[in-house]
Amino acid sequence: MFCYLIGAGPGDPGLITCKGLDALSRADVIVYDYLASDILLSHARPDAEKIYVGKIAGNHAMSQEDINALLVRKAKEGKIVARLKGGDPYIFGRGGEEGRALYDNGVPFCEVPGISSTIAGPAYAGIPLTDRTAASSVTIITGHEDPTKPDSVHNWDALAKSASTLVFVMGMKNLPEISKNLINAGMDPKTPAALVHWGTMPNQRSLNATIEELPEAAIREGFKNPSVIVVGHVVSLRDKLNWNEKRPLFGKTVVVTRSREQASDMVAMLMSLGARVIQFPTISIEPMDTYEVLDKAIQEIDTFDWIIFTSVNGVQHFAERLRLAKKDCRALHKAKIAPIGPETRKEEKK
Repeated sequence: MFCYLIGAGPGDPGLITCKGLDALSRADVIVYDYLASDILLSHARPDAEKIYVGKIAGNHAMSQEDINALLVRKAKEGKIVARLKGGDPYIFGRGGEEGRALYDNGVPFCEVPGISSTIAGPAYAGIPLTDRTAASSVTIITGHEDPTKPDSVHNWDALAKSASTLVFVMGMKNLPEISKNLINAGMDPKTPAALVHWGTMPNQRSLNATIEELPEAAIREGFKNPSVIVVGHVVSLRDKLNWNEKRPLFGKTVVVTRSREQASDMVAMLMSLGARVIQFPTISIEPMDTYEVLDKAIQEIDTFDWIIFTSVNGVQHFAERLRLAKKDCRALHKAKIAPIGPETRKEEKK
């Protein structure tokens, strides 16, 4: 009986921690969010139960109270539960509520911190939240306050007049009010500001404007949640630091049709170049109903002049049948080997 509250990171599956992946791979049950990458779920055990509890505005698969009860119930069945949450569980992620529910019901748990979108989204858009020349502090603010509160809990005067970088999350609906409140509290309307939509993901988009112009620009460019709002002079550094959106395949979608088992290297290479990769296998490698013909040929292997392989899969299956026949590569000494495929050359030693 145990529950891990795991931060999956902001979207790029490579940003999850080693500890998070380890916990995920050992879990009996995985309870995951909308923002948790599907690629991360491939690290789960094949027999692990996967339960989607994602929340999109106006469309909640499960209420927070029901999620809390689910975590407690599954853990009390004697299972290891992984609660996979986008970003960091404790930064506007309601992980604290889930942790308290587990504690109140006697379920041991731990929180595995994740990289928050408040940090990673701007970083992938070329915006450092602090810089010696521009800002020495950061303030992270929710743009979606509890609607039951009669007044805003934000001290707009303090926010507007500080030298801190301001980062608003879940604030697109209230962006006009955020802009107005900051300017009315004394912020220079020309203060640099930016939006980062789906930060760290292949479909990331970003936008620069002043805090005065940002609401109108957001409507014009069709920016919606999930977007991070950044306000401060650090935004002006984006021209030189925007490494992600300059990658050669950024904004491109590539479909990989190879079998999933053999596509991992290609997928990793394409993603490193900024591509959005869709895996759509058009072939699956299955064992033959009978290997009678191949096994007979292997028994008579010394009568062949040529052995021709047409794929990596052919080599692998031939090698396995050769092993089962209690033979090894020495049995091929009379035959010439010919692979069919792209020519490869070994680098000459200098």
